[in-house]
Amino acid sequence: MNAFVYILRCSDGSFYVGSARGQTLDKRMGEHQSGAFLGYTHARRPVTLVYAEQFDRITDAIEAERRIKGWSRAKKEALIRGDWKTVQRLAQRPGARDMPQRNS
Repeated sequence: MNAFVYILRCSDGSFYVGSARGQTLDKRMGEHQSGAFLGYTHARRPVTLVYAEQFDRITDAIEAERRIKGWSRAKKEALIRGDWKTVQRLAQRPGARDMPQRNS
């Protein structure tokens, strides 16, 4: 069964993080674009898909959704860009981010 976690950029510039299973990502996007569900994206259309990741199990997609929802905007933007170095840096404690990196 297909499961996805995805990030949408809303018309107001905010991000929406969601997950879906048992359907294609295109179908889920259509539901967001049409306003089929009253919720966060309904009043913020149109939306643009900016990130998606597929999982074999919905539990893994839901776990990723919850984790990403707790991230800062900067960390979400780094994920969207595929900038893993910045994602890792932003995952560090705030004080550790500013310390010079040691060369191993």
